[in-house]
Amino acid sequence: MEKIDNWKLSIKDAVRNLDDLLEILEIEKTDLWINPTKNNFPILVPKSFISRMKKGDPEDPLLLQVLPSSEENTISPNLSDDPLNECSLSSKGIIKKYSSRDLLITTQACPIHCRYCFRKNYPYQENHFIDHQSQEMINDLQSRKEIKEIILSGGDPLSLSNEKISSLINKLEKIEHLLTIRIHTRYPIIIPERVDDELIKVLKLTRLNIIIVTHCNHANEIDKKVHNKLLSLKESGLTLLNQSVLLKNINDSIGSLKDLSYTLFNAGVLPYYLHQMDAINGSARFMVDEKKAINLIEQLKSQVSGYLVPKLVKEIPGELSKTSLA
Repeated sequence: MEKIDNWKLSIKDAVRNLDDLLEILEIEKTDLWINPTKNNFPILVPKSFISRMKKGDPEDPLLLQVLPSSEENTISPNLSDDPLNECSLSSKGIIKKYSSRDLLITTQACPIHCRYCFRKNYPYQENHFIDHQSQEMINDLQSRKEIKEIILSGGDPLSLSNEKISSLINKLEKIEHLLTIRIHTRYPIIIPERVDDELIKVLKLTRLNIIIVTHCNHANEIDKKVHNKLLSLKESGLTLLNQSVLLKNINDSIGSLKDLSYTLFNAGVLPYYLHQMDAINGSARFMVDEKKAINLIEQLKSQVSGYLVPKLVKEIPGELSKTSLA
């Protein structure tokens, strides 16, 4: 019988139903929450992540990120299914929206479904990387000398097997002018056992600079196991950065932002970006006023060292980089 990796078992065993989620956390069900259908961004929460939530607390900052609300069905003229206009920039798995780097959509699979996800309506079936088209992609990149970096995104690129990640890196490193691969992932935070020895070996055995950008929004997401796995990546010589999304009632306080920066840095991760949330349909409850966001960063600057202050940014469609707000 074929051996199944522990991280894949965690996905297989993840909670996919509202009643099951609330039962584990001993929280009484209310009409405020919904159970999305399979075709409407369903619930997906690994049990290891649930174990970091406080039982009996419907306001737990980790729970609020994954708990579907009836407000998700509300349509607002200020929100969109494609807030960054990525569909118009996508072709055969590559999103071309930056001047010196391309973004590669590797997969639609994720280890968790965050309710504020800006790509929850992205047409993955028409726009994702397909291995048999890889030579066409390589030829295109070979001809564009200005491209120095490839961003692996999704979904979550660490949903791919180690073999597929290795194969992709081997193809990319043959592009002479390419210097860096940046991997945006939630796996080390959500399912830390995904960071196994084989993956670390794959990431170390390339001439390219490898940058791991984790996505962590709250200090409570980093327990001892996550802390140790992040340190193992750091100690292997990889560069670790973190990006967070500023989320109402989750991390929109000076105390939560300070705790997050200190906890990340102690695990070998440098705070990188704090994003103003993209205006995706159904996510209005998470939005933080821009003036409050700027004030929070100014407070953070006055209370911690500069290297612990992430850049407060907003992505504006059509711009060639993130827009700094403070």
